[in-house]
Amino acid sequence: MKNYIFKILIAGNASAGKTSLLRRYVDGMFDESSIMTVGVDFYTKKISFDNSQCHLQLWDLGGQERFRHLLENFITGARGALLLFDLTRMPIIKDILEWVNIARIHDINLPIILVGTKLDLGDLIAVDDDSAINLKNTFNMIDYIKTSAKIGYNVEKVFEIISKQLMNISG
Repeated sequence: MKNYIFKILIAGNASAGKTSLLRRYVDGMFDESSIMTVGVDFYTKKISFDNSQCHLQLWDLGGQERFRHLLENFITGARGALLLFDLTRMPIIKDILEWVNIARIHDINLPIILVGTKLDLGDLIAVDDDSAINLKNTFNMIDYIKTSAKIGYNVEKVFEIISKQLMNISG
């Protein structure tokens, strides 16, 4: 059995749903009253595929601009990232660029998945797939996935895709 340890950054603007996605994935729960992450929070999860086991270290990066100068210290050693944005708000290119630059500060080729959140808010969705795929391609990300932490839609899938990608890179 092969064992892997992957540090994965969970990045995105404030209220993008980072903590909600992580709590759904790690604890299997959704909390409407999630509070703002100050600085960085940390989660772990162990998953298995075929003949491999992955220990995921999931770093929830606070989205508030006033914390961003602190983040560089926490990025070191990251193997991949999820960049979250709220599907009910059109993402601002400058913000996406800033998060990509933060995540890739030590590794220009760091694998990133673009994650659209809050898919359960159907009538409020403001971002079409073409726009999101253009963002993914512009910033050379490995995938784009829409999720809902509230109903659990595609939450496991996002972490499975990034884990398998990182296992392939690691050999």
